[in-house]
Order: sequence, then C-alpha cells, then structure tokens
Amino acid sequence: MTTALSVVETAYRATLEEQDDTVLWFTHAVHNSGSVEVDVLLRGNAVNYAVTGQDVSDLEIAGHTLAHAPDFVADLTVLAEKGVAVHYVTEDVDERGIPSDRIASGLKAVARADLPELFDRYDQIWHW
Repeated sequence: MTTALSVVETAYRATLEEQDDTVLWFTHAVHNSGSVEVDVLLRGNAVNYAVTGQDVSDLEIAGHTLAHAPDFVADLTVLAEKGVAVHYVTEDVDERGIPSDRIASGLKAVARADLPELFDRYDQIWHW
C-alpha cells in the first residue's frame, strides 16, 4: 500500500468557511478510505494547531458569530487515535514561543535536521 506524509504548513486555510482545516479533513477522508497509509507533519504556522486550550467560540466577523468553531486539537487527536502519526517540528514550536506542555498529547516531535529521514519513510510527500 502507498504511504504518504501530509505536510501542513499553511495554517487556517478556509477555516472560517469550512469550520476545519481542509487538509486535515482530506487526511481524515484518505485514511478512512483505506487507499493510502497517511501521516501528518505540522510545520511553520500550522504547529499552532497542536496547542491545547485554544477557544475561538466567540469569534465574530462583521456581526456574524462563527457557529461551528474549528477544534484542531480534537481533529489531530482523532487522527492519532486512528493510528495516524501526527508529527510537529520542534523548532517551529520554539520559534513561536509555544511551551512544550501546551502541545496536545499523542503528537510526535521531530527536529528539522531529522526531516529528510522522516520524508524518506514515505512513498509520497504531500506539501500543503
């Protein structure tokens, strides 16, 4: 079976319109289809998805309150519970001043220097 690493770097793409990240949604769908063994790597601004305690339920834009706020930690946790490895780049977390104790449990840290080795484990790399 084909293996793929879905690299999420652009954060918050379509999250207001879709109430979730389209790439994470796609990753769930691909995993559930059983057609590809897919894992996730969060890098750049997307490492913010792994931060616990975020709440955007009161987000209002032009007088319209977001009815279904995104919950990225829940999305990532469900993926991890289904056997999808969810990695994040430690330097990207550090550069954003995110304390390590705020990263959701079940996610795997990877250093930038180790990315070539991680990439080499997969048949395909999907960079979003």
